[in-house]
Amino acid sequence: MLTRNFILKSLLCSLSIFSLTVAALTYNKSGAVPSHAATEISTSETVGKQTAVLSGGCFWGMEAVFEHLKGVSNVVSGFSGGSAATANYETVSSGTTGHAESVKITYDPSQISYSQLLKVYFMVAHNPTELNEQGPDTGTQYRSAIFFANDEQKQVAQTYIDQLNTEHVFPKPIVTQLVPLKGFYKAEEYHQHFIDRNPMYPYVVVNDLPKLAQLQVQFPKMYKK
Repeated sequence: MLTRNFILKSLLCSLSIFSLTVAALTYNKSGAVPSHAATEISTSETVGKQTAVLSGGCFWGMEAVFEHLKGVSNVVSGFSGGSAATANYETVSSGTTGHAESVKITYDPSQISYSQLLKVYFMVAHNPTELNEQGPDTGTQYRSAIFFANDEQKQVAQTYIDQLNTEHVFPKPIVTQLVPLKGFYKAEEYHQHFIDRNPMYPYVVVNDLPKLAQLQVQFPKMYKK
């Protein structure tokens, strides 16, 4: 059964689809999503599947973007930054738990690197210059954050952020947080693969499908159907 906040979100999205469309078009014209990225950062060679945990607004769109990358075998929507006791959608939606809606990405580093994942994260998956919001969603649960699992992930992420800021790739400074990963908690089942199951949901049509189209245009060699 859908939670109260989930139903409210559905109603708001359905009622405001026109205004959100205008906002999306304005956002794309603003230059907030650049047509180029910084130089890829080399990482050490690793063997076997690895994971990355990233936050950047509603996890529906984040999940869908990374599911369409070659070398990614699994993406799970969930929560990071808070405790296990508060890791449920309705409580996290209060914005008081310390959690951020996040995705846990399982990938093969022989096919796609952590640096390449970050490139897609910054260039397509979300806007890293928005503080505690993404598009129509506001609150700390929608913040931009990289939950690093080790020192190398932290170093690669910090170097990449510094490079993007130095080259002024975005019109405003990046506000993405770098936070040590202390836990990832899977969200309710109805959130998993949400876009695959609800491709015409109004929120998805306005906010997420354009990201998938952008992914295919900007990274055609990395894109998988």
